[in-house]
Amino acid sequence: MTTAAPGPAAQDAPATGPRPAPLLVLDVVGLTPRLLAHMPNLRAMAGTGSQAPLTTVLPAVTCAAQSTFLTGTMPAEHGIVANGWYFRELGDILLWRQHNGLVQGDRLWDAARRAHPGYTVANICWWYAMGADTDWTVTPRPVYYADGRKEPDCYTRPPALHDELTAELGTFPLFHFWGPGAGLVSTRWIIDATRHILTTRTPDLALAYLPHLDYDLQRHGPDDPRSHRAAADLDRAMAPLLADARAEGRTVVALSEYGITRVDRPVDINRALRRAGLLEVHTQDGMEYLDPMASRAFAVADHQIAHVYVRRPEDLDATRAALADLPGIDLLLGDEGKKAHHLDHPRAGELVAVAEKDAWFTYYYWLDDARAPDFAQLVEIHRKPGYDPVELFMDPQDPYVRVKAATALARKKLGMRYRMAVVPLDPSPVRGSHGRLPESDDEGPLILCSVPRAFDAYGGRVRATDVKSLLLQLAGPH
Repeated sequence: MTTAAPGPAAQDAPATGPRPAPLLVLDVVGLTPRLLAHMPNLRAMAGTGSQAPLTTVLPAVTCAAQSTFLTGTMPAEHGIVANGWYFRELGDILLWRQHNGLVQGDRLWDAARRAHPGYTVANICWWYAMGADTDWTVTPRPVYYADGRKEPDCYTRPPALHDELTAELGTFPLFHFWGPGAGLVSTRWIIDATRHILTTRTPDLALAYLPHLDYDLQRHGPDDPRSHRAAADLDRAMAPLLADARAEGRTVVALSEYGITRVDRPVDINRALRRAGLLEVHTQDGMEYLDPMASRAFAVADHQIAHVYVRRPEDLDATRAALADLPGIDLLLGDEGKKAHHLDHPRAGELVAVAEKDAWFTYYYWLDDARAPDFAQLVEIHRKPGYDPVELFMDPQDPYVRVKAATALARKKLGMRYRMAVVPLDPSPVRGSHGRLPESDDEGPLILCSVPRAFDAYGGRVRATDVKSLLLQLAGPH
């Protein structure tokens, strides 16, 4: 195993000699020093290895942070300004796209292959996996049947890996990956898939995304005992994977994209824009749909960040005025603010709103719940024009919600179309969010490594833009 501490700059020059050190990089979503206290296996690895605060990016969300880790650049350069944005050329808001071509810049594996020809990479559920030039890929991908049904599944490359993993582990548990049923089942599947690929393929670099902490921390807040139990449960589930890596002599890096902080104030930014006469909707079958192409201004909400798209420069002042006194907004970044935060990319909104620490942005744009679109009460991450953490809950105001869910599940098992309308329209249950920069290291992300003194050259703090060079150094010859 590599023991020398890496330097802050990676060398891309071709290398000869011994095979690169194998790496396992675990994206432990939401991991903070406070949660590490409940995770003895990870804590033991850090105790004999290394631990440091990890400076994240704005917005501190999955797609932006992972893209920075893998390219070594900020959102202004790699272009991933959030988990989704307004595609001006399409006139549509799209979240959770999967094509790696959306990421701009030199990827970690490209640099590694220049240094180590033949370098092999497995991506197990890190985002923007599809179309990436990796050797083995696994990523969530439902089956969308022609009759409208959506069934759990995953995409793999090469294709034969799909049936191999399904035979070994069962179908990818999509409905435990997100939604009211989200929990440890999906993370266990990813862990087992990672173990299988390490054993059968032995990639030089394996990237694995472990989302479990994202769920109860958003449901209950980071200081709730249920969130602490989630951390302990995840740690136990990770133990066999960490043992496999240790037995193989594989260097392990565990990092997080953000820390989740407690919130109790939803901010209806689009409703404020609508009341100001800037946001427009169109109506079909009594339901209101956001009309981004006709709106003078609207927001794409993403946790504690909202990209505000303003159609014409002359509407900027009116948009600022509409949001100036909206409770829960901490910052409203214009051109200079976006540049200062390395978020000045053409995909970004003309303005970027940052919520106060205890607040987060809803995507809601209707003013009467009776006019809400039917997808509002569904787990529907691709149709909603913004992120919706309320999808983690079943509607507590509906006494028949579990009966509805059971009926929908029965129709699903019979191969019939079904509608799982169980998500509440009340955002108040959400207790955890992220996206803004952390106010302290205790609340922010961190990075761990099984190698002692791995972060010495970084002055005790690793920047998100350093992760790529750090991993390239750790992959140096034995």
